[in-house]
Amino acid sequence: MRYPGRDLVRTFLVAILSVGLINIPSFAATEKPLGLVTQATEAHLGSATVAIGTTVYPGDTLATDEGGTARVKVGSSQFYLLSSSSATLSEDSTIVNASVARGTVGFSSNGTDQLALQIPEGIVRAANGQPGYGQVTIIGPREVIVSAYRGTLVLDNDGELHEIPAGKSYRVTMELDAAAEPQAPAGAGANSKVVAPRHRHLLFDLILLGAVGGASYALWYHLSESPSNPNQ
Repeated sequence: MRYPGRDLVRTFLVAILSVGLINIPSFAATEKPLGLVTQATEAHLGSATVAIGTTVYPGDTLATDEGGTARVKVGSSQFYLLSSSSATLSEDSTIVNASVARGTVGFSSNGTDQLALQIPEGIVRAANGQPGYGQVTIIGPREVIVSAYRGTLVLDNDGELHEIPAGKSYRVTMELDAAAEPQAPAGAGANSKVVAPRHRHLLFDLILLGAVGGASYALWYHLSESPSNPNQ
């Protein structure tokens, strides 16, 4: 004896499973890759060893061991990591960002693909959407070297803009205001207090570009002038 209700339940379950099978690959297909690894030596993507041709997605962390290097092509621009470095890639509506955790990370932008380096002192990018080539080297929790090899760079400290002219390198030290005394907002209870955010003060010391290291400059030149990325 057939039960109409059983057929109805079966049809319902089949429909749910079919929709699920259709949607699973569609979710994966909507994730847009950021770039492609074009050079990798002693490099890792998360816990996996990086190979040339590896696709990089938002949220991926690229790292190099001592003596390692890596390059990621983003459109016709690129990021690169030198020895013992790490950066996490992300994207907003207009810019691809590399959040630098350690070491030396640089970029070369053709002016069309907008790239930026996020460091504790702010955001480093090419000025006015122009082509730019530069790098940052993390020295300590509050100290970084910013170098502009070609084109002017801008260090954006929460809207406070500092220019790094082409051919210049600066040691940037960050100082933080002492935390403001908590104050209760008007009309709030005695236990409701707001602490004012600490503002970053940046100190700039001009240094010789060569002091950053001749090897770093030579590798940057190789990465920027290689046949896969000729002069703009």
